[in-house]
Amino acid sequence: MSLPIDFSAEQYLFLHPDVRLAGINPEVHYLTWGIGEGRPYKPSPDPLVPKVRGQFNFDGLKTIHNHDFISDPRYIAAYDRGVQACGTDYQLYWRVHLGLWAARTAANRPGDFVECGVNYGFLSSAIMADLDWDYTGKTFYLLDTYSGIDDRFLSAEEKAGGVSDKSQKWVDDGTYTSNIDAVRANFSEWSNVKIIQGSIPDTLTQIDSTQIAYLHIDMNCMLPEVAALEFLWDRLVPGAMVLLDDYAYFGYQPQKDGMDEWAAKRNIAIASLPTGQGLLIKP
Repeated sequence: MSLPIDFSAEQYLFLHPDVRLAGINPEVHYLTWGIGEGRPYKPSPDPLVPKVRGQFNFDGLKTIHNHDFISDPRYIAAYDRGVQACGTDYQLYWRVHLGLWAARTAANRPGDFVECGVNYGFLSSAIMADLDWDYTGKTFYLLDTYSGIDDRFLSAEEKAGGVSDKSQKWVDDGTYTSNIDAVRANFSEWSNVKIIQGSIPDTLTQIDSTQIAYLHIDMNCMLPEVAALEFLWDRLVPGAMVLLDDYAYFGYQPQKDGMDEWAAKRNIAIASLPTGQGLLIKP
């Protein structure tokens, strides 16, 4: 069987990003599997259906709804830079999409960027590549222990749930990096980056910015996360983006409970997202 005369490899990969992500030759895929699976090789004539075909089914999120962003060249370039930072594709496609959206929105507001819980720098690297960071005039503060979770700040629920053991396992197998020199090398591509090593809340005073437009919190530990938001809240400019990585993610209930309690005291609503994230916009 031969390829249709109007077959376009580029178009096939756009329509089926799972093939691109798998690194399979589009012509081989179409002839070997695509025809049998009923995959189209050109856009649908129906103007109401999404351009990208099939289901999105990654990172605990399964949907038939529009996910054209996954084939956007700008998104792909940013995502690939994130993968470069850690050497692994965690398949956090929709979470990164939301991170890029929040960062692009925040880039139009005065203020710097802060990430609490950086690890290898997956999302922050994607953002900096996407925004062409050196031209934003902003500083990106990157805070992490670079040694896993600090047991001093675990809640009783997290201790009971074995978070300490999980953290140590992830340090041992490289899921959590302890190589801060490699992290510095990754971010050396850009200016106006401040890498701050140590435990939050101890290191928060090293953030000397008085205006913050973007805050990403991802420490897998409730007490430092709430402490970071409380400490930085008054510095967040109106309309600042706050993205909570594990707010609604399965297996991280104490983080949601802690953030909800903090938000209730301020009469603020946190949006629970199907990606497992939480989103808060500074009033």
